Amino acid sequence: MKANLVTSRPAAALSTAGGPRIRLRTAGRWVLQIALAAPIAIGGIAKLTGDPQMTAMFSTLGAEPWLRIVIGVLELLGAVGLLIPRTAVWAATGLAVLLAGASFTNVALLHTSPVLPLVFFAIAVSIVLLRRRELTTSIRERR
Repeated sequence: MKANLVTSRPAAALSTAGGPRIRLRTAGRWVLQIALAAPIAIGGIAKLTGDPQMTAMFSTLGAEPWLRIVIGVLELLGAVGLLIPRTAVWAATGLAVLLAGASFTNVALLHTSPVLPLVFFAIAVSIVLLRRRELTTSIRERR
């Protein structure tokens, strides 16, 4: 009889066992989002305020000041978007694209290490994967 009681309530057993997992997963997502938002926001501010390093880098690319300003705005929007639950998955997706471009630019045009943008890219993709249900739900709602 006891065995039947245990097996007859698998949903209750799963919900209590899954509670800490869900909280841990949520906390992990927030840690990743904040860990990405902070340096991206700092980089965006540096670009928008005309930091000499940023100005020199975009001058090397032949895209000073317009591309520096556009990228700075996109980075700030992405950083803020990561901190808003409803937009976090979209912000992470956009930042992943931006960071893929930054990695390519570092290697092909600036001849510098792509390690930092690739690490940030990996974090952005991780956020997208952890929040993929929200992405697919949002796409379905728009149809």
